[in-house]
Amino acid sequence: MTLANSLTNVVLRTSSFSSSSNGGNCVEVGAGCPGVVPVRDSKRPGGPVVIVAPGAWARFVRQF
Repeated sequence: MTLANSLTNVVLRTSSFSSSSNGGNCVEVGAGCPGVVPVRDSKRPGGPVVIVAPGAWARFVRQF
């Protein structure tokens, strides 16, 4: 199984930081993919998914 195939069933959720007051600038994050964190722009639900290492994602999130 390739990573692309394993992402077909991933449900991405909108960030809790998402709101209309920030101009709609937010991301969607997927869970349940061992070893990776899929992320995409919530304004482009059919757009590309960026794959981030879990440690890098945790460091990024801690900044907020």
